[in-house]
Amino acid sequence: MATTPQTETNANRWLMAVAQFPAEEPGIRMRVLRTLDALGAGVLREGVYLFPETAENRQALDRLADYMAKGAGAMHVVQAVASSPAQQQAFRALFDRSGRYEELTKTVRSLKVGFGMADPSALSRVLHKQRREFESISALDFFPGGSHDAAKAELVAAEAEVKQLLFPQQAQAGLDKTERLVQRTWATRRPLWADRLACAWLIRRFIDPEGMVTWIDKSQPCPPGALGFAFEGAHFGNSATRVTFEEMLQQLGLAKNAALAKIGGIVHFLEVQGTPVPEAAGVQTLLQGAARRSNSDDELLAEAEKTFDLLYEAYFDPAKS
Repeated sequence: MATTPQTETNANRWLMAVAQFPAEEPGIRMRVLRTLDALGAGVLREGVYLFPETAENRQALDRLADYMAKGAGAMHVVQAVASSPAQQQAFRALFDRSGRYEELTKTVRSLKVGFGMADPSALSRVLHKQRREFESISALDFFPGGSHDAAKAELVAAEAEVKQLLFPQQAQAGLDKTERLVQRTWATRRPLWADRLACAWLIRRFIDPEGMVTWIDKSQPCPPGALGFAFEGAHFGNSATRVTFEEMLQQLGLAKNAALAKIGGIVHFLEVQGTPVPEAAGVQTLLQGAARRSNSDDELLAEAEKTFDLLYEAYFDPAKS
């Protein structure tokens, strides 16, 4: 589930949203403005917002117009075309994300000063936050260009260096020694629960941040070229004493990370019981809530990642990890 920039943009066509906010409902105005900002709107003037024409933007604006209509306001969404090359350039400039990419690139480069001196686990945590920031920018980047590519390359290179510092002797049990573990497709089967969700989080956080996680039904074979996990016959699966998450820690040289090992204990209990873990009940409740509020497997993973991120932050101790 790697986040990618918007690509289905018609460069010459636009959607213009003209909002009329109800004066007696200031809360509606604030909620709509926050939503427009989250969608990446370009502001032409107060009450007039511009978007590149995409199916996703049209759907989001139609939903927002319905919400406005129910609150005594109004939003009109119309198609627009720039009247000249200069206006087209001005429209595109409203969606220039290069400044944010450049700031991210500077942050990642500044971390390199600490390579070999600072604790690798601490560097990994900062890089993880920068990865999330990059994905956030990319999700609203309708016209990705050189600054996007430069930030991505800088981030990928830094992640590879920190990974080498963290796990210089990383094993690749069960795989050909020449097989790489980065920028791959990873596959697991439905239904998703603690072990499969935790494994997907581990892959995205520590193993292959650029990787794509895909979900397959029980009757489906693993896609060609994909690395399977947490099902019978997969590259990474359960053993007699460990669930797949614990097996991945062991096989990929991550078992000495105390925070990950504690998370492994929770996942083990949620899947196969065994030694009780006090935190397991709370994690179970959070994952159940995530499952109920999610409309897709990708949404469920995004919610579960928040839980595992918080667990890792709570358990992480540089002196022991």
